[in-house]
Amino acid sequence: MISLLTPPDSRRSQDVELYVGQKADARVQRERMLKDRPGLTVLIPAYNEAAFVADTLRSVQQQTTLPTRIIVVDDCSTDGTGDVARKCATPEIEFTVVRPEKNAGSKSSALNFGMTFVDTEYTLVIDADTTLAPDAIEKLMANFDSPKVACVTGMVLPRHVRTMWERGRYVEYLYAFTFYKPIQDYYGRPLIASGCFSAFRTDVLRQAGGWSMRTVGEDMDLTWSIYGMGYAVRFALDAVSYPVEPHNFHFLHKQLKRWSAGFVQCVRVHWKGALEVPYLRSMVAVALWDSLQAILGLFVIIPLLAIFVHPLFLLGYVLDLPTIAIPVFYTAYRRGEMGRALKSFPAFWVMRFINSVYVLQAFWNEFVKRKKLEKFEKGH
Repeated sequence: MISLLTPPDSRRSQDVELYVGQKADARVQRERMLKDRPGLTVLIPAYNEAAFVADTLRSVQQQTTLPTRIIVVDDCSTDGTGDVARKCATPEIEFTVVRPEKNAGSKSSALNFGMTFVDTEYTLVIDADTTLAPDAIEKLMANFDSPKVACVTGMVLPRHVRTMWERGRYVEYLYAFTFYKPIQDYYGRPLIASGCFSAFRTDVLRQAGGWSMRTVGEDMDLTWSIYGMGYAVRFALDAVSYPVEPHNFHFLHKQLKRWSAGFVQCVRVHWKGALEVPYLRSMVAVALWDSLQAILGLFVIIPLLAIFVHPLFLLGYVLDLPTIAIPVFYTAYRRGEMGRALKSFPAFWVMRFINSVYVLQAFWNEFVKRKKLEKFEKGH
């Protein structure tokens, strides 16, 4: 503290020295932070995302671990997405908005275009409608603890939980990401590294050829290609992202149609490799079985048995209830969201049925009718 008895000129001189010293300390601290951060580029593909991209960018800029660079791929948007993104630039992170000559009609093409500008060791992909928890990048990057880990994918929860479809997706994600994903992570074989929030070793991405356009499920396709190269994928439960999910059936239809077709197309492309990986083979079988039993068992066999044999067969509806309810409500309780989970739980059964219909329909179209889905449509 400067004494009031100090002559005015001397006090001004000391004030200047104190200010300069504080600025120097701040500069040293910032330089140390920049030096310690990982060599990481955040790649954000965006097509007509003017309503969401600013929130996404702010969530990246406020991370406990900052990336080296942010690249927004404005995929020939018509709503000013690129202009909105440019206004979000900050001096702490190198910031670039790039735009291809034309929209090639898929997320894969935008990502591959953006990859040509990446020169860091790691590449983190985030959808332009997805926000991150403040420590999401820090938690995600901590899992690159072995050279064999080529990718780490994070936890996904809907940003909004208001409509029936969003509520069904909320419970679906709580169940899938707290029950199935940790088991898959134990074997280093998550079925999919979520396209909305996953980080990769850049050299492995380039070895894989980037994101393939041979399927409409580019994230699952890349995940299985990474396994075929002998690498592992990790899941970080505590690295949380919040995408905007479909709020009505119109957008849900587009999303599920693409997701289901992408899954089937990946089975077609990777079936030989999948058969050689016991765990991956089992996960594909489980997905098919769940779809079949959800349609035939819950909505055909059990009702018929209850009507024509005995009403006690209706107990079949609650046999798998604890398997779903326990991880969902346990996670909701830990997050302080029990009320939301209880209100949303009935919607899960609607989503389960609809998901099964789309998966079976995709197998019929892709394998039987030989009608491949090629059009990439957004789900919001």
